[in-house]
Amino acid sequence: MISRNPCLARLKAGYLFPEIARRRREFAAAHPEDPARPETRIISLGVGNTTEPILPHINGGLIEGARRLGKAETYSGYTDEGLLELREGISRVFYGGAFSPAEIFISDGAKCDIGRLQLLFGGGTPVVVQDPSYPVYVDGSVLIGAAGPWGDSGYGGITYLPCTAENGYFPDLDRLPENALFYFCSPNNPTGAAATRRQLEELISAAVRKGCLIVFDAAYAEYIQDPQLPKTIFEIPGSRECAVEVNSFSKSAGFTGVRLGWTVAPKELKYAGGESVNADWGRIAGTVFNGASNIAQAGGIAALREEGLREIRELCGFYLGNAKLIREVLERGGISCVGGDNSPYVWARFPGRDSWDVFAGILEKCRVVTTPGSGFGPSGQSFIRFSAFGRRADVEEACARLEKFLLS
Repeated sequence: MISRNPCLARLKAGYLFPEIARRRREFAAAHPEDPARPETRIISLGVGNTTEPILPHINGGLIEGARRLGKAETYSGYTDEGLLELREGISRVFYGGAFSPAEIFISDGAKCDIGRLQLLFGGGTPVVVQDPSYPVYVDGSVLIGAAGPWGDSGYGGITYLPCTAENGYFPDLDRLPENALFYFCSPNNPTGAAATRRQLEELISAAVRKGCLIVFDAAYAEYIQDPQLPKTIFEIPGSRECAVEVNSFSKSAGFTGVRLGWTVAPKELKYAGGESVNADWGRIAGTVFNGASNIAQAGGIAALREEGLREIRELCGFYLGNAKLIREVLERGGISCVGGDNSPYVWARFPGRDSWDVFAGILEKCRVVTTPGSGFGPSGQSFIRFSAFGRRADVEEACARLEKFLLS
């Protein structure tokens, strides 16, 4: 019989979010909700899954996209790299027209592209991640076998660069290895910290000096409220020669269930041998992917119109309002926090305590689901990530329970 991919055995026992779901189910089975007692209902501030309906103008674009597929004169099939109108709109709205459509590739989401990007580099590529960071960077690297020799932990070929309160949640770039693939997310998931212009300039300088390629995850860029903070790596000179950027409509337009994202691969970006990364990414897109749903792309086009952009600002503002409520109640309870101002995540510190123990305590005492920081990397130990994706009434109820718990 055919053998199993050995990389699968190197993964941790379970992906973080399914593990959280499992523990929630076990708790719910042991402590059933009582419809007559609202305080027994479990509320989630854990997984970063949007909850609000897609707003009318953008939703209208999705509806129109579906209608077009029902008419012979407007039907469309495979779109591979993506609809030209959408690629042109992304360049205009998010990059000031700085990229040609040939440098923008439409996908079914940033997470999917993060996995496919590994195919550009293959086995043996050194991988660097912020610590803590989104688990897919690590697990995707393990699955592709792209992290070099393995240590006993199964992650020996991955370099973790701690991002902590002590270094302003920005890594020590002197520790960046040469010729590595560096996953960098800003605003960061899970910490919510957004890199400054100076920090990103230092990042680009280090990448160029050490021959590294940056995969810049900008999935939460539309939550940035501070006009001094860059929303894209391509605001920084020199980035075209050392970075690709992934982004998504998931968290800004509520497309978590629609699935639509993009990757920017500049034509200036080359491998060590001078070959074009852009050309190879186009080949991969055409080989293992036939393009995002045309209905989703129609919704993306609507999102880039003036009314759609207004709806994006409205939706992001709503979730940031949730984040403010969460952060305020935690700080009143004496908990040190970061995030929640330019991102939908609040990163809360519980010194000296195990993250999973804190997760269990909050679930038991408050019936509120959170995310343990240790699931995002070693530096996440003793932290909890609170997600602002939730209905306002649920967030308010969760905050009331948390306040009672923290002040008791």
